[in-house]
Amino acid sequence: MPEPASFFRPLGDGRYLPTAHTSGPWSPDAQHFGPPSALLVRELEDVPAERESLLARVTVEILGPAPLRELAVRARMERPGRSVELLAAELVDGERVVARASAWRLATSDSSAVVANLAPPMPPPGDAKEARWPESWHGGYLEAMEWRSVSGDLDQPGPARVWARQRVSLVDGEQPSPLQRLFTVADSGNGASNFLDPSQWWFINSELTVHVLRPPSGEWIGLDAATKVGPHGVGTATSALHDLDGQVATGAQALLVRPR
Repeated sequence: MPEPASFFRPLGDGRYLPTAHTSGPWSPDAQHFGPPSALLVRELEDVPAERESLLARVTVEILGPAPLRELAVRARMERPGRSVELLAAELVDGERVVARASAWRLATSDSSAVVANLAPPMPPPGDAKEARWPESWHGGYLEAMEWRSVSGDLDQPGPARVWARQRVSLVDGEQPSPLQRLFTVADSGNGASNFLDPSQWWFINSELTVHVLRPPSGEWIGLDAATKVGPHGVGTATSALHDLDGQVATGAQALLVRPR
């Protein structure tokens, strides 16, 4: 059977089969956590809501590698409320929980008159060059996305501003939602802004936290990313996340930094 043009093939009953498009840059046997994060968000979006609301903060706790075999996803209401609700979701490999997500879902209202302190819009992807990744990194996810570099090319160390959009869908036969598109890209902040030689150093994120200001519009998601490393093997990658109209979210990742 040919590989579908998607990150996941649905199997029914909350079960999904990852395709080769999910494989990460470090190993072809483990997924980049962008697609699994988006799959968790997809499940969170399916938790029924009684009023107009938005997933305002989602944290994905990465408990171990996500293998390229059948996985199950489940979500639930953790704490109901009139204006503020806490949701939870899990990604499961057999009996092993691979990742947990928690999300605060807030009732929406009109605050357009007081919008403030957003990062300025990034230059559009049409003005950017094709991005280049380090030659030692594997394809899979990287090739399933289109990358455009605004500044700080991705095969060079340091902060970077890049655009990305999916060449494939999240789930076969579906169009991804705006937040699913956002989370497919958000976990790439540490890779985009790394300044350490990946053949000499690990810089692995144990979690991803995204604070959402509004759902993005369009296919392109921008990352304005930078990584900081402290003296005790701990770092933080932060990203301002954009669509073509401006900032839509802020992302952060806690990093384990140590020599290989």
